[in-house]
Amino acid sequence: MPKELPGFYYDAEKNRYFPLKGPIPGSSRASSSTTNTQNPAIKPTQAINFCRKTRIRISKLLHGRELNGNIIDFNKGKCSFTEELLKIQASQPMVWKYQGTEKISDGALDQMHIDIHTPGLFEVGKSGQHFDSGEKCIPDLVRPVVEVNKAECSKAPGHIWRPEGASLQMSSNISCIKLFGKHPSYAVDDCFSIQHALLTTLGSETSGGSVFILNLVEPLDLYSSTSIRRMIREVASFNCTIWTADCNHNATLAAIGTNLGAALVNSETGTTTWTCRSKSDVLAQQLDQSGNIVLCGLRNGAIVTVDVREKREGFSARLIRHKIPHSPLGRFHQNSSKQWFELRGNIYPSYTLYMPSSICCLVSLQSYEQYFLASSMDGSIKLYDHRMTKRGAVQSYDGHVNSHSRIQLGVDQSERFLMAGGEDCNLRLWSIKSGELLFEEKFCNSVLPTVSWQRAEAYVKIPDENRSYEECLSGQKHSWGAWCGSQEGLFYVHWS
Repeated sequence: MPKELPGFYYDAEKNRYFPLKGPIPGSSRASSSTTNTQNPAIKPTQAINFCRKTRIRISKLLHGRELNGNIIDFNKGKCSFTEELLKIQASQPMVWKYQGTEKISDGALDQMHIDIHTPGLFEVGKSGQHFDSGEKCIPDLVRPVVEVNKAECSKAPGHIWRPEGASLQMSSNISCIKLFGKHPSYAVDDCFSIQHALLTTLGSETSGGSVFILNLVEPLDLYSSTSIRRMIREVASFNCTIWTADCNHNATLAAIGTNLGAALVNSETGTTTWTCRSKSDVLAQQLDQSGNIVLCGLRNGAIVTVDVREKREGFSARLIRHKIPHSPLGRFHQNSSKQWFELRGNIYPSYTLYMPSSICCLVSLQSYEQYFLASSMDGSIKLYDHRMTKRGAVQSYDGHVNSHSRIQLGVDQSERFLMAGGEDCNLRLWSIKSGELLFEEKFCNSVLPTVSWQRAEAYVKIPDENRSYEECLSGQKHSWGAWCGSQEGLFYVHWS
């Protein structure tokens, strides 16, 4: 009998040793649970700190590149110099909080570029002072708390100007803001084609939610509230709650998720087509790049795939009825009791996924159209491949804290990083590819439910591996910024 070698297993048929690899994607992590059982004294925070200590240092990274080139060998395997450098930068962000921005960004948040009509402004007064034209909000550095040099201070974002005429009170809370005509993440200029935005309201006790289109073509007069009212057009109203929404690239359709199911709304005529009817609320939605398939995340933890190409107009239109097996634990076991829930629509039952709790966010990756991120209200965040749903998750992202909140996931343009707030008021940042938790810190006393990554006007998706260290830094610095919203105020996270 061959002797055992640590980290290897022996194949008698092939008469050789093979290295032991990690668990198959989607399989249960028995080894990790066993380790936790053997070491009950190790807390999750201690494990996270240990991972941070073992991360590659910049000096070692540069030394390895000088010797081996861009692909560097380390104890944990081969890695890319550029990718590891970006991870190190992401683990040390600077965070600013804007004064006077309480309760304006905790429902929905997005960044857009528009033309405005405004006279010249003069830099007078103090922070937070009200001018005749509005209020100036100054950013305060909240992280790092230690003093930084002048060069770092020069990276502070500009102030926010809040004109008095730029606010508009909607009938109920804003549930979603989406930009029509988004370019893929590799576009050089992500802003020039965005001419309209989708806006939905949640609904209230007296009225249901509504769908609005925001016209960004005409210049905005910030001194006139009527100018903003002219920009917003109500497309459709409903006698139900609108939890979420998404839109296609050519600005013709909006997909909405409600407490009655999912529907498509024509952005020009307001014609509504119900694509899915369910007794479980549709809390999250995501259209694929073709606009033919929409993912719907339900309150019962199911993620269903709906084909929206077949048009069935009207609320009472006949839809195909499906009975889909569902386990209350979010996964099937031999001893678990199967339950069935009914859906109506053009659904692919074989692609149905289940998470342990209510789905709160779905995000498709543009670079790999079959991959999408999903989060549920038990704190789970996972990456799935739509072609292999039965194999489970491709990657998991540990450390997230959630029990009942609708918290957004934010993915940067390069699709390297994933950002999300937690119910413990911490902001976390993961590597999408490796699942590594890069940053975790509390700088706010309330939950950060909204995230919007800053769009770069001149962005290169795949950096040149042959560039120098300085060129690598300068080529990426404009894209690593994100806005985070909470009831406490608006925050800006940045690194370079």
